[in-house]
Amino acid sequence: MPDWVAPRRRAIGEHIRTTRRAARLSQIQLGERVGRDHKTIHRWESAVTDPSLTDLLLLADALGVPLAELVQ
Repeated sequence: MPDWVAPRRRAIGEHIRTTRRAARLSQIQLGERVGRDHKTIHRWESAVTDPSLTDLLLLADALGVPLAELVQ
């Protein structure tokens, strides 16, 4: 894997966290909106695992932001 991938994954996870907090949602609340548990939300925000494209689409919708903004 190229060296730039891991830092980019962390940045996307942090952006998910920041956007979730700006929407005043807990990990549990966001998880309920996208059909995932709060542990999965935590793993995405911490860049332990990657959300699928479908998960990213659901996250963007639940957070009320365009997908492109979510993964900037």
